[in-house]
Amino acid sequence: MKDHGGADFLRGHGIPALVSLLLLTGCSGGTDEGSGPPGGAGREPSPSKAASPAPGADQSRGVLDADPARLPRDRAAARALIGRVAADPDSFGPGVVRRTPYESAPDTWPVLGADCVWRLAEPPDGVLATLTRSFEVPAEGGKGPLRLSAVVTVHRTADGARWEMARSLEESMRCPAQRLRRDERVDSLVSGVLFSGEGAQHTSDDSLTESGSYHATALGGPHPYLWQQAQSGPFTLAVTGKGAAGRTEPEISELLVHAIAAMLVRLEADVEKQD
Repeated sequence: MKDHGGADFLRGHGIPALVSLLLLTGCSGGTDEGSGPPGGAGREPSPSKAASPAPGADQSRGVLDADPARLPRDRAAARALIGRVAADPDSFGPGVVRRTPYESAPDTWPVLGADCVWRLAEPPDGVLATLTRSFEVPAEGGKGPLRLSAVVTVHRTADGARWEMARSLEESMRCPAQRLRRDERVDSLVSGVLFSGEGAQHTSDDSLTESGSYHATALGGPHPYLWQQAQSGPFTLAVTGKGAAGRTEPEISELLVHAIAAMLVRLEADVEKQD
């Protein structure tokens, strides 16, 4: 599925604010093959002060004006929606290809342990469906391979999606260094949040970012690491970029912003009320 609305969305929905936030700040996000964090998982802790809306932020109405009749109510409908909304290579931009495996195994949910190591578990009861897709910009011209991922999660309720966002912020504060898998880790993580209406952020109810340093046995490091997650109603969307030699933060940021914009456009088209 090709995206034809991403460019207009970037210009008209405050995406430049997300670009700035991606470059300056950043919570833990989706990784390759679905075996790393999609943006927060596991138990539901008490909300922290850091995850509460800023004074003056209007939380009375979400950005997504969804038609209740178009929202998925069971796992099959949620999986079908994810198939329509999830990013494909074209969502990121030219030169992006699928990685193998392309999609995560069904019914898996990464959990960040007390030891700051990610492990797979079953999704919480409040999650109808979730999927991670993995991509890559192949090595060329002296630059190493740039690894990318996109995650879509459908919760039963908007509160469930907000809990995921709160967990994501808490996880990066609790674990500024994390083990993604045996041969990959990130450290020096810095997080930031923009609620709808803050800093020209009008694309989602809540937007989180994380930036830090990425290290891999095969690619060395430190390399730039960027993650972005957005919450609209009962949905969360996340994208991750893991750098390599010769890859820069602006290069990664541009790819991530285009992909999350494409997914937000598709989500809006899929569930919003029709005129």
